[in-house]
Amino acid sequence: MRLFRHYNELPGDVRASSVAVGNFDGVHRGHLAVIGEAGRIAHANGLPWAVLTLEPHPRQVFKPDTAPFRLTPLRIKARHIEALGVDALIVLHFDLEFSRRSARTFIEDVLVEGLGARHVVCGYDFAFGHDRAGNPELLLRLGGELGFDFTCVQEVRNDSGEALSSTRVRQLLSAGDPAGAAAILGRPYEVEGRVDHGDHRGRTIGYPTANVYLDEYLRPVNGVYAVRAGIDEGARTVWYNGVANLGRRPTFGGDDVLLEAHLFDFSGDLYGRHLRVQFVEYLRAEKAFDGLDGLKAQIAADGARAREVLA
Repeated sequence: MRLFRHYNELPGDVRASSVAVGNFDGVHRGHLAVIGEAGRIAHANGLPWAVLTLEPHPRQVFKPDTAPFRLTPLRIKARHIEALGVDALIVLHFDLEFSRRSARTFIEDVLVEGLGARHVVCGYDFAFGHDRAGNPELLLRLGGELGFDFTCVQEVRNDSGEALSSTRVRQLLSAGDPAGAAAILGRPYEVEGRVDHGDHRGRTIGYPTANVYLDEYLRPVNGVYAVRAGIDEGARTVWYNGVANLGRRPTFGGDDVLLEAHLFDFSGDLYGRHLRVQFVEYLRAEKAFDGLDGLKAQIAADGARAREVLA
């Protein structure tokens, strides 16, 4: 997959594409329906298959003080989109100036002049342009006027009739239900970050941990989780089962929210490396202990429970 950070002067083999347009935070099963429809059309008509998205997420621009909420920052979003077989990912920089473009200007300048789009695909609730005035109806009408075809993908629901959305994923993670979130995402919820040096307290009590700050990621509810942790080894990722604490470490008076993952059956140095951590099951709430003996006993119990869950 080729990545472009602009829409002007795209190469000829990227223009005239079937393009899926949206934020796609989470790249969940609903998003896959939109991106996949663009791919089906591309393959049926011999067109490039493209995805157009915006970074940073508009919410980060309009509400910069909002709590972290991203399910898939750009690096992770790009990885999931690439895995689908998409030919080109076009990432446009979003800021206040960009937000002032009218919906028609966005269509004319970006989709028509920039991408030369042959077919545009979006979800039923896609809104764009100044004051979110653009919608699927406008894309359908202007497509006929400006020379591109258009498809609107309707809402995707699960077997229980529940809509698949990024908002619902966030709600489930905040409620301690990573399995429910995974059912919408189509995979476990995952965070990735560089392993930082901590206070090395875990190593002294026999449970060394890899410490990762979540930065712009959404914080699931604090607590202890059964996890799978992936370590990149060249082109492949080696996965280990483990147990992790997400929270402020109340026993030791911690302040920042930190993810501390203990990997089963692993020995080695992870400092400075990127670690992928998948949240599989919520085990318990975070709590403070009176001393190290109680903490060590609880960690052992958590580890045993995590091994059962992950077996």
